[in-house]
Amino acid sequence: MPSLICALSSEVPETPVVSPVSGQVYEKRLIQKFIEENGTDPISKEPLSVDQLVEVKASPLVKPKPPSATSIPAILKSLQDEWDAVMLHSFTLRQQLQTCRQELSHALYQHDAACRVIARQNKELTAAREALATLKPQAGGATPMMNTPAHATPAPATPSHAPETPVRTEAGAAADTAQETGMTTEIMEKLQDKATILTQERKKRGKPEDLVAPETISNYTTQSSHPGLHSASVPGILAVDIYARDTSKILTGGADKNAIVFNKDLEQVVAVLKGHQKKVNRVVYHPTEDTAITGSLDTTVRIWNVPTAQTIQMLRVHDGPITGLSLHATGDYVLTTSTDQCWAFSDIRTGTLVSRVNAQSNGVPLTCAQFHPDGLLVGTGTADANIKLWYLKEGTNVANFPGHTGTITAMAFSENGYQLASAADDSCVKLWDLRKLKNFKTIELEEGYEVKDLSFDHSGTYLAVAGTDVRVFQCKQWNELLVMHDHTATATGVRFGDNARYIASTSMDRTLKIYSTGK
Repeated sequence: MPSLICALSSEVPETPVVSPVSGQVYEKRLIQKFIEENGTDPISKEPLSVDQLVEVKASPLVKPKPPSATSIPAILKSLQDEWDAVMLHSFTLRQQLQTCRQELSHALYQHDAACRVIARQNKELTAAREALATLKPQAGGATPMMNTPAHATPAPATPSHAPETPVRTEAGAAADTAQETGMTTEIMEKLQDKATILTQERKKRGKPEDLVAPETISNYTTQSSHPGLHSASVPGILAVDIYARDTSKILTGGADKNAIVFNKDLEQVVAVLKGHQKKVNRVVYHPTEDTAITGSLDTTVRIWNVPTAQTIQMLRVHDGPITGLSLHATGDYVLTTSTDQCWAFSDIRTGTLVSRVNAQSNGVPLTCAQFHPDGLLVGTGTADANIKLWYLKEGTNVANFPGHTGTITAMAFSENGYQLASAADDSCVKLWDLRKLKNFKTIELEEGYEVKDLSFDHSGTYLAVAGTDVRVFQCKQWNELLVMHDHTATATGVRFGDNARYIASTSMDRTLKIYSTGK
């Protein structure tokens, strides 16, 4: 029936029907689907229902075989076409598979990056929890004492910042005027008497019997690392010192403006010393009293009572940031240097300035300071590579040590009283003979090595260097005993425990590390 052509498919319908609305012939299954979806005639767009369709009676349609399938070559051609279609489909599938693999690889990379971020966040969270845990005992024990001024009778608790105001006023009254009281005869006699006693004791003193042997120090390893002492938001511990009477107590100064007293045996924070307005870059622990002394970039020096965590004196004797801090052998006076080119000698008992000397460094800042063990000489370093010795009583320059080629970063007198170690931004440590006033040894370090701190042990047997790493040298032979690379940033401070039983170091990586044999 070639005359019957479906108006939708343009093919001969198997079951033809006629629409009374438009008079068109349609394939029954096609027009039924169209009516179900639209309800109209596809040609005239007039309303139409399935019941209105008129079925046309016709002979069954037998579709002739396509001429292409009537011979073996034609069949092979059809098969070849089918094979080509399968290959093209397979190629498409392979392309889709490759795309899926790339997307999966990208998703796995993102997952791995997310895992690393989560791990880092978990590590920081753990460090914060550890810091909180170490601060809890301090909050429970020292806070009530902090709330009551030291000179007052016990009273109900007040806000923790309340006693800070009188401390600033009392301690700062003399410091604001920065008037020198002068080197009185009484002070000079006190200094001379102490120096005489120390010199006599040094002559009689031998090497301690229980001093740790060089072979033992060579086997020191990291026994503990404490990252939670200072704030993680302003990373970096800038200075360290150890309480000579109880070497389990360690004092640190941080970039977070706080100083911390930490008990390494209990692994607990003993006191949090808050009050400085800028970084605490110099600290000294009084050897016979539970008193901490801190210097800061805010130009002030504070003396703290550790058990109460209160400032008992504040010295404001410089016009620039504090760069050097050293305690006199009497335990009553402190030496400070600053970028204002002056060194100052102050009384920590009264909070007064005794004397201040302009170092005459032609506008070059002073970078470090140290008392000689006898207390009559003062050593200072400058930003233009000069080391000077001063006679404390008169404030006169008695010796100079040229030789470095960079800013002096650290200096330390040996307890034997005869040697001075110095370091600068020239990657070397120089040893000076104070009797002959000359350099007798230079320890050359690797190119680019930074030295931030030097420290002799109390017997003068070992010298520790902190900077790019932490090193220990044996004096006299000057052989290298120990090198520790455990810090992930520059080491800023290093100190020996009693008889060198342990070594403590601090770093810009915010950690305090303890080295020993662990026995």
